[in-house]
Amino acid sequence: MGRIFISAGHGGTESFGVDPGVIAGGTTEAREMILTRDLVVAELRNRNFQVLSVPDDLSAAQTLNWINARATRGDVALELHMDGSSNPNVRGASVFYIANNEQRRANAELLLLALLRRVPQLPSRGARPDTESGMGSLAFTRQIVVPSLYMQLGFLTNESDRVLLRDRRRDFAVGIADGLASWSRAESGGNQPGETYPPIDININGGIYDEKGIIINGNAYIPIDLVDRLGIDLSGSTDIRRVTYRNVVFVKAIELRPFGVSVSWDAATRTVILRNARLCPGQLDRIMGIGLTTEAQLNVFLQKNHGGDLGSFSSLARFYREEATIEGVNYDIAFCQMCLETNFVLFGSDLRPEQNNFGGLGDVSGSGRDAVFSSPRIGVRAHIQHLKAYASTAPLVQSVEDPRFRFVARGIAPLVGQLSGRWSADPNYGDKILAIVQQLYESAKLL
Repeated sequence: MGRIFISAGHGGTESFGVDPGVIAGGTTEAREMILTRDLVVAELRNRNFQVLSVPDDLSAAQTLNWINARATRGDVALELHMDGSSNPNVRGASVFYIANNEQRRANAELLLLALLRRVPQLPSRGARPDTESGMGSLAFTRQIVVPSLYMQLGFLTNESDRVLLRDRRRDFAVGIADGLASWSRAESGGNQPGETYPPIDININGGIYDEKGIIINGNAYIPIDLVDRLGIDLSGSTDIRRVTYRNVVFVKAIELRPFGVSVSWDAATRTVILRNARLCPGQLDRIMGIGLTTEAQLNVFLQKNHGGDLGSFSSLARFYREEATIEGVNYDIAFCQMCLETNFVLFGSDLRPEQNNFGGLGDVSGSGRDAVFSSPRIGVRAHIQHLKAYASTAPLVQSVEDPRFRFVARGIAPLVGQLSGRWSADPNYGDKILAIVQQLYESAKLL
């Protein structure tokens, strides 16, 4: 029987100090996950499973290294988290798995079902590919050498989820242990050491590539030579795992996604499908430019993620396309930044719908509040103007609506990633916007 690695998310020492994770309701994500993890470990050991509990003082990177240094074929790994949202009404559990891996998706569904059987009061947000996470990928699902999943036990910012975990922690732990036990048994009965990796076909932009890929732990791997031919330089990407098999170096196909490559899987023909023909290199993250989507595609994407009627914001897609085009701003990027700032117009504790403030623009009065605009269109216009202030030295076409336009050092941030630490203090702010852009283009079949 393989072993089970369990990590409590956060709590370790990062560059800024001890990382508490989400903080809400007088507690921290790290504290709640450590308490829950300890109960899961005890439950599994009572069932005679060999469990390795990741030390709580390790950083995120050290956690990956700690597991990888000990893991062997047949082991599995799980990290426990709670989420946070600016909207206190958002709640529910989910399990993230590495995208385009049907085997791992089934594992995630198994874990989630086991938890909900024990705690049916907890809403389900489903088993979800890690491309739907805020960063567009998760290191824990990508960089662990054995099958791994990332489990969110609800939202710490939601009082119902918080109280449910506190009052029913034992049931949470038993449900998680049930799922882990089933997953571990299934994984231990699968691949054996020394076996060969099954070959797969590779479809690139509609044609079959001459060389084969391979499947490892349910993930599609492609030859490094194909990566080079796509014009992608992975030399600086030390976190992307490489595997040498029969004297050929392979990388996970899904790791090409941040480079503008769409990755999907055709189970019937056992083919990994890659597409990158529609986007030019460097186009994805440049703020000034032309968007690629239609108004209908933007609307479909927003409605899907909003989860209901958009009401007074049903014209946002049209406003963003029109206002951004006038100023020469890429409306796809502006629209996706709006989705991040407003939580897909669900809003939350900071921004309110009546403010018509879709970019999180601050007020210049010194009040500490966010700016207020007279209508949705004017709010969009101000957002576009603030983006242009950062990305270009060209003058505005329309009259100034952005209250902070004059305070920006013009043209200092032409790329989305350069908004991190400027538009928001979040060092991952630009990556979060690009993750939504990637989701938009995949939704619109542009990738």
